[in-house]
Amino acid sequence: MEGGLEHLKAPFLSSNSGELSEVTRLKCDFFSKLPDKVRCGLDPDLSFHIDYSKATGLTEGEKEYYERQFSTLRSFEEVDSTESSNVIEDGSVHGEQVQSERAMKISNLANVLLLAFKVFATVKSGSIAIAASTLDSLLDLMAGGVLWFTHLSMKRTNIYKYPIGKLRMQPVGITIFAAIMATLGFQVLVEAVEQLIKGKPSLKMTSDQLFWLCIIMLTATGVKLLLWLYCRSSGNKIVRAYAEDHYFDVITNIVGLVAAVLGDKFSWWIDPIGAILLALYTISNWSKTVLENAVSLVGQSAPPEVLQKLTYLVLRYHPQIKRIDTVRAYTFGVLYFVEVDIELPEDLPLKEAHAIGESLQIRIEELPEVERAFVHLDTECEHKPEHSVLSTLPSSQI
Repeated sequence: MEGGLEHLKAPFLSSNSGELSEVTRLKCDFFSKLPDKVRCGLDPDLSFHIDYSKATGLTEGEKEYYERQFSTLRSFEEVDSTESSNVIEDGSVHGEQVQSERAMKISNLANVLLLAFKVFATVKSGSIAIAASTLDSLLDLMAGGVLWFTHLSMKRTNIYKYPIGKLRMQPVGITIFAAIMATLGFQVLVEAVEQLIKGKPSLKMTSDQLFWLCIIMLTATGVKLLLWLYCRSSGNKIVRAYAEDHYFDVITNIVGLVAAVLGDKFSWWIDPIGAILLALYTISNWSKTVLENAVSLVGQSAPPEVLQKLTYLVLRYHPQIKRIDTVRAYTFGVLYFVEVDIELPEDLPLKEAHAIGESLQIRIEELPEVERAFVHLDTECEHKPEHSVLSTLPSSQI
């Protein structure tokens, strides 16, 4: 049973010392106890990867269980393998920031050009459909301005006025952006339903109007598709919001064009029905974005995988740490705030205890998902929680 595991027992990352890391020991112990139906699906070239076509007989619950276990071990490996490389990290962060700003500038410039193009087409053709598309481009430009302002605000931080930085501007900006888009969807929904109730079809488009409609919508769709391909791979959430908007525009332009042409050539009600479908998609899609970013601002707890990763880091950080009282992580914007309470020997000198706590705080803040960490030192773990949770505002603040 052990003979086929040698390729799995080698450390994932080479170590100068001959000793196995803690996560490697956990991995070896975990793999040695795997049942044969799981073992036969392990990929020797990829760490913690199961080929389910080979691992037969696994239920959906078992697959989910082993995926979670492998994910936990991967997070432990990440803790063990992280080394301070600030020069490299600073360079990569700067490069990513430059790329993100370039993507935002290109998106805003494209929105300006498309708006100018559509204004010209609206005047030229007199089409209400093109006028509606022009209004959508104007809203895109306004929303893009909100995201750009958010990005600039995050960069310019007065530490005396904003002592913990302005990273929370990102979810706030995205929430405003998404709310504007959802409002647009609701407006389109009302107008489309009103047109259906009245039963009054739109005026037939001339061949000139139809020509301009197709040119504008196809051009806008092509530009938005290219922008989506450019922005979607960014690690910046603001740029990904741009990408989501570009992708949404590609879908709405295509569906809107098809509905407008079919409604003009065949049955008039196809156009408002298409508008209703797009409006419902807009409202549901952007309302979900509003909810996700609003929740990130109210202190939602981190998932169990993150808490396990933090516990593993703290538990093995220093031999003087006797016990862990509390590991808490919660959202306060995009990243997590972390609170850790540890027990140290009561006869440990203050200078040494402080050094352990401070270095642990720095180590936790090196994790990519953590913005700030607070480490509390104590000599026992039997006391009540240090902080109470308020359920109402003080009367003086109401």
